[in-house]
Amino acid sequence: MIHTEGLAREFRVRRQTVTAVAGIDLHVEPGELVALLGPNGAGKTTLLRMLTTLLPPTSGSATVAGCDIHSDAGGVRARIGYIGQKNSAGENFRVRDELVTQGRSYGLTRARARERADEVLAQLELEPLAQRKPGTLSGGQRRRVDIALGLIHRPGLLFLDEPSTGLDPQSRASIWEHILRLRREQNMTVVLTTHYLEEADRMAERVVVVDHGRVIADGTAEQLKNDLAGDHLTITTENEPDAGAAATAAARFSDEVAVDGLTVRLRVPRAVRAMPEYLRALEAAGVKAVTADITQPTLDDVFLALTGRSLRDDQAA
Repeated sequence: MIHTEGLAREFRVRRQTVTAVAGIDLHVEPGELVALLGPNGAGKTTLLRMLTTLLPPTSGSATVAGCDIHSDAGGVRARIGYIGQKNSAGENFRVRDELVTQGRSYGLTRARARERADEVLAQLELEPLAQRKPGTLSGGQRRRVDIALGLIHRPGLLFLDEPSTGLDPQSRASIWEHILRLRREQNMTVVLTTHYLEEADRMAERVVVVDHGRVIADGTAEQLKNDLAGDHLTITTENEPDAGAAATAAARFSDEVAVDGLTVRLRVPRAVRAMPEYLRALEAAGVKAVTADITQPTLDDVFLALTGRSLRDDQAA
């Protein structure tokens, strides 16, 4: 569905060359839901704009939905839907009219455009809002209208750039409910960017981490967390000598062991499996564990392990 080789984009800013995307190789299979993660300025939006033919690459190649982005940009646009960060609908036309106009721009007949408008209004539960102007809608409602505009021509591939940014938790949950349901019903491929790590962790089948215009990690959320971050196992002891003995025993299970007073922490690939064995080792050493706890990693821990900094801190900056 998507295949890129060395896709890159440079800009000239104040007579200096700035690299936004530094040569990305990416392959997305039909039907996948892929989340692109990375800090502000990592190149995620630039990558999406190149894949959707809104921005020409400086070098490299890409095939999207079977069409070359250089030689067949029109073919790409006919086969994809793109929902950018900003609202797409105008302020002065009713929602249904906007959808009909969008359908007509994709070559649908007037009758078919009206039919499709009614279909997506029903699919996204927008029928009560059909005669209202977008400017009168809430943020969540407007975002559903944006998605409706992107789906009017039944694309097989949908790009979503920060689809739920700025929405309240209830609206975010509603947007995701609709996206996932429509994906199942229409067997769509979905590629999205998001700043919400929990969304990528729960929703995406595959996570691609981008930093400084390059892909630095690619896999399922579970794989990345296990391979790059790992679980953390924490125990407390009754006294400092026991903590020292617990740290010595922990060296059998992990290369990353830290002692802080009566607390011993170790990083392990599978804490659920390691915990019973570690506790048995402590018992054999005559050490009593007062408490034992397992902390599973997040995608932010993955980013921290990859770059030495927190993705959350980058987003807040």
